Amino acid sequence: MASYWEAFAEKTKQHTAADYEAVAYRLASEQVLYHADRHSRTAYWMVHQFEREFREALAPLGIDVDVNTSLRYVYAIPRHAKANMASIGQTVLALVLRAIYDECIRQGQVNDEGEVKCDLIELEEKYRLLTGRDLPSKGKLDQLLDTMKRWGIARRADELASFDDSPDDEAAMQPYSVLIRPGIVEVLGETALARLAQFNSAPPDDLADDDNDNSDEEPDQ
Repeated sequence: MASYWEAFAEKTKQHTAADYEAVAYRLASEQVLYHADRHSRTAYWMVHQFEREFREALAPLGIDVDVNTSLRYVYAIPRHAKANMASIGQTVLALVLRAIYDECIRQGQVNDEGEVKCDLIELEEKYRLLTGRDLPSKGKLDQLLDTMKRWGIARRADELASFDDSPDDEAAMQPYSVLIRPGIVEVLGETALARLAQFNSAPPDDLADDDNDNSDEEPDQ
C-alpha cells in the first residue's frame, strides 16, 4: 500500500504518502470520520476528494468505502465482519441506540449534523423497553459509551467542547445525554434491529457479564 500512496502523492502534489496512509488507517480502524469533528475535517475532505483512490486502497482488505455528502461523513465497512467480536453489553447498547435513532429520524428529531440527542431518562426507558433489563450502572455505561465513540456511532453530549470552539451550556448541564451519530446506520445494518429480540429473551446474567473487554473490536453486525 505504501508504493500505491507514494505514486499517488507524487501525481497529485497535494499531500504526502504518509498523510494518505494515516487517513486510510484511521478510516479502517475508526470506521466513520465526521466533518463535524474538528480533528477529522482534513481527513474527511481527503476521502471526499479522493474517494476512488481510498476505495481502491482498502478494497484488498475487504473494506468498502463510501461518502455521505449530505451529512458530511465518510465510512469504511468490512464486507466480511467477524461474528462475536463485540461483547454482549456493547452489542445490546449499540442496537438500542440504533432503534432510538431510527425512531427519531422518522419523527424528524435530528440536528443539522444528522445526530439524535437522547437524555439519560429516555435512554433508560428505551433500554428497559427493548431489552427487558435495566440500563448498566454509570461506570459500565461510561465504558460502553467510550466504545460507541470509537465505533463512530455515538458520543456523550458533554464532549461537544472537544470538537467545537465554544462549549455547549446545555450539554454541560446534561453530562449523560448521548448524541447518536448518523454513521450508526452504516455500521449497524438494517438487519441489526432484529437481533434485539434475542437479547430480550436472554438470561439476565448474559447482559451483565462483560468482563472480557473487546472494546477495540468492530461491532458485531
